[in-house]
Amino acid sequence: MLRVIFTTLILTISPVLAQDPDATRVIESARVAATLQQTDLSGSLSKDGKKTPVQLFLRGKDIQFALELGGPTQRFHLRLGDGEYNLFDVSPDGKTTKFPDAKLVQPIAGTDVTYEDLSFQFFYWPSPSYEGTENVGGQPCYKIRLNKPKGSGGQYEVVYVWVHTKYGAFMKVGGFNKKGELIKQFEVEDIMSIGNGVYTLKKMKVATYNGGRVSGITSLLFEKDKPVEAGKQ
Repeated sequence: MLRVIFTTLILTISPVLAQDPDATRVIESARVAATLQQTDLSGSLSKDGKKTPVQLFLRGKDIQFALELGGPTQRFHLRLGDGEYNLFDVSPDGKTTKFPDAKLVQPIAGTDVTYEDLSFQFFYWPSPSYEGTENVGGQPCYKIRLNKPKGSGGQYEVVYVWVHTKYGAFMKVGGFNKKGELIKQFEVEDIMSIGNGVYTLKKMKVATYNGGRVSGITSLLFEKDKPVEAGKQ
């Protein structure tokens, strides 16, 4: 099995986690980190037959996302530090500005994926708590709860992450609103090798929930890795 490192949604082999886990260690095995990766990925968001090209550029603690929405390519940039992260818009001339909180919750090209979802910023919320173990797809998982810090933007109040008890692999994420209602769920469906023992996300299903029912489904698919050119940072 392989663990998922998500910023960028990268999976790599990870050590076995403790039987009685520390929540911080568990979430670190599944969070956006990718500090050892130097990889470019190309793929698409797909809903109702419409595809939106997506590119990810991983440069250690600098991760850039590129979206083709018509017109100039949209780019935003995640910078990772010790215990913190910063998300920026990147203009066509390479200038960076703080990513607006109001834009975090906007759907990308009419899909079920928002900018908040694609950056997985909630993986960096502090003080995760261990909620026990549950099976996901027949696999035993630690259930970790993340509470939104006061003053933070985004639509989720609480996020649960299910992480494989043996391999540290992200299996599922559920985002809940202030009423405790599930409003978004992410599930990894397939992975692919990019060489040298490194695996990356191939397909993930993102489902929007409304009143307990699925109201929309989007697939994030990376067909293969291929040379792409990152914008200025």
